[in-house]
Amino acid sequence: MDPPPPPLHTQTTELPTSWRGAKFIWRAVLIFNLGLGAYLFTRPAKKERKANTAPPVIPAETTTPTPPAPQNFEPIFTPIPEPVKVPEPLSVDQQRSVFEWMLEEKRKVKPQNREEKKRINEEKALLKQFIRADSIPKI
Repeated sequence: MDPPPPPLHTQTTELPTSWRGAKFIWRAVLIFNLGLGAYLFTRPAKKERKANTAPPVIPAETTTPTPPAPQNFEPIFTPIPEPVKVPEPLSVDQQRSVFEWMLEEKRKVKPQNREEKKRINEEKALLKQFIRADSIPKI
């Protein structure tokens, strides 16, 4: 006759070592999440917290009338700044002289690479067009 099987409570399932460590980690994560969820659900809502922190209201009958405090109106009445004056528009000759000055300044610039040199040359060509044009756009 065959020997009887061992009782169920003494049977163990053999798990790999990595499973045993993972089992502990999963339990720790589950406990942490449950604790965090309990904390979030049991704390008061924002409106309730603000209502609880409001100072208590004192009935008007218990307060005694106090003389009015002297009022300081200095911060309220500040001087109004004067409006910015818009200068008169430049004449065509003045605009040409400004463009010529800008062209001279562009000629003094030392470019560091090809892209910068190309950009400066394009700007100088545009300034030359403005100087030679019969009508100049308003600045």
